Parts: sequence; C-alpha cells; structure tokens
Amino acid sequence: MGIIVWLIVGAIAGWLAGLIVKGAGFGLLGNIVVGIVGAVVAGYVLPLLGVHLAVGIVGEIIDAAIGGIIVLVILSLIRRV
Repeated sequence: MGIIVWLIVGAIAGWLAGLIVKGAGFGLLGNIVVGIVGAVVAGYVLPLLGVHLAVGIVGEIIDAAIGGIIVLVILSLIRRV
C-alpha cells in the first residue's frame, strides 16, 4: 500500500510542479518521477531551512510539490546550457 501512496503523491506533486514551472511537465510517468525525486529533495532541504508545513497527506503533497519545483527549475537551467 505504501508504494501506491508514494506513486499517487508523486503524481499529484509532479503535476502541480509542472503547472507552476511552465513548460517543464514530463507526462504522467515523468511527473511521478519528478514528484518522488521532489519529495526526497524537499525532505532534505526544507528541514535544513527550518520550514515545517502541514502534516499528513496534504503536507506531503505540498512538500513534494515544492521539491518538484526545485527539481524542475534545476532541470530547466541545465537544459539552457
């Protein structure tokens, strides 16, 4: 069950990140990967910055979306080079 929840949270977070960072969406599978990678990035970066958001599934989606945005911005900067 945990993997299914990760995939759903990753898909939603990646989709949200793709909407916010225009032109950076990667389709359903790409959005899931971006969301999961974003969740890992956010799990590392946000506590270092002292940011504590809501708890539960909504908080996880918000954290993963923020991490996904960070990942998409970095990828778009790499693409430009």
